[in-house]
Amino acid sequence: MRRQADGYTLIELVVVMLLIGLMLFLAVPRIRHTLIDDSLKSAVRHITGVAKALRYEAVREQVDYVLHLDLNNNAVWTYSTDMTPEKRSERQKNAFKFPMDVKIADIYRIGKEKQNDGDATITFFKRGYVQPTVVHLAKGDRAFTMVFQPFLSAVEHYDQYVDYGDLMK
Repeated sequence: MRRQADGYTLIELVVVMLLIGLMLFLAVPRIRHTLIDDSLKSAVRHITGVAKALRYEAVREQVDYVLHLDLNNNAVWTYSTDMTPEKRSERQKNAFKFPMDVKIADIYRIGKEKQNDGDATITFFKRGYVQPTVVHLAKGDRAFTMVFQPFLSAVEHYDQYVDYGDLMK
């Protein structure tokens, strides 16, 4: 009489587990780098989180808030319009600095020229809207576009350099 195989042997299960473990061992560092360690995406996530918080705080406290971007030093800080100059200066000293390989390429605000140096601000108004702005961050030959729409609560992201004129089509 022949015996019928009802399942997998222990050796087959060990081989499959070994192969899965090997694939994870090789894939996890690359996935981690792509999702977590990418400094450009990390900078975009930081600005997006700050923008969301500023919009919420502006409506909650009924005070305009400003996201201040220093294009020359690749730094960003926030303040409310009712803060004293001393408090604003303190906030500037504690500015978030982008990683060395990430820079603010340029900023475009409606009605103004595209700006690629100096200081720029994005105002979050107490009525819940934001000054329409396009911010480009760059890392080497990669670029990221962030679009602040006046009446949308989310910041739109594009993982490439998108010119403002292209966004309006």
